[in-house]
Amino acid sequence: MRFPRRALAVLTTVAALLGINLFAAGPAQAATSCSGTITHSQPVYITARSTVIGELVIYYNSSNGGTNSACLYHRGASYGVSAYTGVTLYRCSQRSGEGQSCHGTAGDSDNGQYAYYAGPVGVTGTANYCVAADGWIVWEHPNPDVGKVYMWAHTDTVGC
Repeated sequence: MRFPRRALAVLTTVAALLGINLFAAGPAQAATSCSGTITHSQPVYITARSTVIGELVIYYNSSNGGTNSACLYHRGASYGVSAYTGVTLYRCSQRSGEGQSCHGTAGDSDNGQYAYYAGPVGVTGTANYCVAADGWIVWEHPNPDVGKVYMWAHTDTVGC
């Protein structure tokens, strides 16, 4: 009887170690960061004002057949203030045509309660393709009667 108890103890220990190891490894993460060459930058303004509260930035680097990434940064009064913030990056089917509507599919998206930025989101295989992005902040309007307002930035096809 002594051997089966030891075997059970060893198996339990191995299973626990494998479980911890699998948990520590976690799911595979895309190698995306908000870095590289800036291909587009666009401010997010408070509606009907020139007050900037965010900035949508798209980056490019040549790895993985071309990789674009995007972040929506909090700027000005929103910097360090938690607000519902998001960014989506699209890989377009067009290979040229800056300023046109993007025909493609959403590549990657990130949104949630953030105080500094949403993202990074990334799309690979973008060499010689256009990309576009959306970014938004749900911000408390300066007029308390208005409440929270969806402030957003949308890029037409860029990065061609």
